[in-house]
Amino acid sequence: MNIIMVLVDSLNKECLRTYNPDTICKAPNVQALADRGHVFDDHYVGSLPCMPARREIMAGRKEFLWRPWGGMEVFDPRMPKEIAKTGMNTAMVTDHYHYWEEEANGYMQGFGNLQLVRGHEVDSWKMHDPNQDDPPWVKNVMKYRAAEHIRQYAANVKDFDGEADYFAPKVFQGAMDWLDDNAEKGPFFLQVECFDVHEPFEVPEPYASMYTDGDKDDYNIWPPYQVYDDLERFMSETTPEELAFLKAQYMGKVTMMDTWLGKFMAKMDALDLWDDTMVVFTTDHGHDLGERRAFGKQFPHYDSHANIPMIVWHPQNPGQGKRVSGLTQTVDLFATLIDAAGGDIPDANRHAKSFLPMITQDAQSPHEALIYGTFGQGLCVTDGDYTLFRAPIKDKPLFTYSTAIFRPLIVDNPVDGRVGKPPEPPAEQGLFDTSVDLPLWKTPISIDPRTYECFLYNRAQDPAQEHNLWDSDPDQKRRMLRLARKLMDAEGYPAEQLDRLGMTDADLEAA
Repeated sequence: MNIIMVLVDSLNKECLRTYNPDTICKAPNVQALADRGHVFDDHYVGSLPCMPARREIMAGRKEFLWRPWGGMEVFDPRMPKEIAKTGMNTAMVTDHYHYWEEEANGYMQGFGNLQLVRGHEVDSWKMHDPNQDDPPWVKNVMKYRAAEHIRQYAANVKDFDGEADYFAPKVFQGAMDWLDDNAEKGPFFLQVECFDVHEPFEVPEPYASMYTDGDKDDYNIWPPYQVYDDLERFMSETTPEELAFLKAQYMGKVTMMDTWLGKFMAKMDALDLWDDTMVVFTTDHGHDLGERRAFGKQFPHYDSHANIPMIVWHPQNPGQGKRVSGLTQTVDLFATLIDAAGGDIPDANRHAKSFLPMITQDAQSPHEALIYGTFGQGLCVTDGDYTLFRAPIKDKPLFTYSTAIFRPLIVDNPVDGRVGKPPEPPAEQGLFDTSVDLPLWKTPISIDPRTYECFLYNRAQDPAQEHNLWDSDPDQKRRMLRLARKLMDAEGYPAEQLDRLGMTDADLEAA
């Protein structure tokens, strides 16, 4: 059996009819895949944002309590290499430029074949011309973001001559070409990875005007969210019209991605691949579009960006639209893909649990509950019925743990809070993680928590998560905090995280 994973960045369930029947966003090909396969309703993020999620997929390890965005560790297994041990060919076609940045080394090198589409976001592909005036849409973004970032993107797309030049079309076309050239060379695992529908929210016609009469020269297509002060300033100065335009461009990106997904699915038809090819369609996280005065995928991790879409087609077990309600998580893809390939899940797998039996045997979820989050922020836990967000306690120490001393992304480009400092001298080196037989550097780091407020929600009664029960439902708060600690104990954590997150035995006793 072949395996194809389609990984679309920043995709919200709200825009897909299989999850939101009232959406105006057009994604008929995602719907066609949903009608064919199994639709997972309680699939969740793990470590956020982009590269922490990919370490979960590639290595089976959740890192949000241990370290920020960084490269693969020397002790990490490599998912494509584990699949290759079964005799399958492995390949990835992607425009996700973080893979070839210094701060994300080691993720893509495990594939037998790579095709890279250049130019998305701030990929250093084309040169900015300082002799040319910035167009209005670029100046709009520069009011809130670093000029070099949007100028890089503008230089990358300046000579595009229509839809086929854009990123999702190039990725899916590259994947179709790969199938033409290689589908008959033996069983394969193909990762088709689109950085769309990630920002900047710039999209060609006919999609740019599909959901709006507005023009990008009149609005900001890339709102700030990493730096809190910039986000607050934008939210104070924006208009309902601008927020509506942003959502329209986001939906335009979803529809463009879906159009080319449809072409890719047609290629599978033409090559008669469906009868012996498993297809996994999912995302790394969603993207809030102004809800709660927030953009992006920052803590607290509300369901609007943390409860993410996943659809699975299995040729021997066609779901025909069957809903799957058990809890699953991004990290589980590591074990599931290796399991589906007929491989042995390596002993180095730390956190992934195969959800393949949920499809092939109608089994229950392997999870009682899930914890998830962003490094340096708070802790999130859900059991499917309730969700709790435990914010960190102010002025508690924070350390990164890694076999390497690397330059975190936050030094040059803030992921949360502020631009960080270059690595401090390590506090010490030792065997801090009992699941790793190598010494780790323990390095102090400073990150601004996004909030010190804690939240508790009843998902069944309050699916929009609007009514905070933290103070009004102490029994559920106590239960969920103890559940979170149970999961932390099972999954591992640096010792100081208990005190930092208010999760010590004394804290739980007093809750």
